[in-house]
Amino acid sequence: MAMDCCGRFGKVFLISINIIFLLLGIGLSITGILARINALPNEILPALDTVQVAGNNMADLFKNISILVAILGACVTLVAGLGLFGACCEVKCLLITYAILVLIFLLMKIAAIVVWFQLKDELNPSTKDKLLEVLQKNFIDDSLNSTSKISNAWNLVFLMLDCCGVNPVEGSTNDFDLTPWCTTKGTCHRTNAQIPRSCCNGVDETNFTKAPRSCFFNVSNYHTQGCFERLQELIKTYSTPAIGILFTVVIIMLLAVVCALVLCNQTGSKSNVV
Repeated sequence: MAMDCCGRFGKVFLISINIIFLLLGIGLSITGILARINALPNEILPALDTVQVAGNNMADLFKNISILVAILGACVTLVAGLGLFGACCEVKCLLITYAILVLIFLLMKIAAIVVWFQLKDELNPSTKDKLLEVLQKNFIDDSLNSTSKISNAWNLVFLMLDCCGVNPVEGSTNDFDLTPWCTTKGTCHRTNAQIPRSCCNGVDETNFTKAPRSCFFNVSNYHTQGCFERLQELIKTYSTPAIGILFTVVIIMLLAVVCALVLCNQTGSKSNVV
């Protein structure tokens, strides 16, 4: 009798858990897809290609992490469907397969959480210095069609992320002073502009060339936030819900394995009785 009650409870609990799994998996996939599409468009990734973080370039890390989150979400959704069907129909082989897959994905998720926290720790002042080095070596023009893809990408970063420079720009002395744009052959050098036009408020890719002179000559009405700080905000924005969902999934997975094994044992006992 007690075994039957445990079995019924396990079945109801397993069905309920896998319904939650489906919702969490869908949510995780959406988070990963949105991070891949919206957080950093392909056009601005060249600015991050030469910056190494944890032995990998930053552009690849942003792409791979968001893709990994989306894939994990899809896996959670598929495994949840398998567990839901196995619990409803009490199919022993499906329940065993479900338990094994859940354990595998549980280990994967724990590994993903550990790696993510390690990568977050790598976004430190040394990474900011690397970004600044890339900017100061490659920024040659405040346009989107210069001969340098990295320079073009930086301008897109300023336009799309509403930031300016690596460090916050606080006046005429800023991160652009040592760039080729200001020291050798750029508009800054020829006209004494203080910041790129792409740093001005209220402009986009279509009209930034018409930015008011008061912005880039007098350093007013511009994006005061540095891009390193902006990138940290983006990572926090997308990582907080993703990590929260992953932690929740790990806890639920442990309960799901227990319930699947209990229901599988009951199913096997019923088969022997029959």
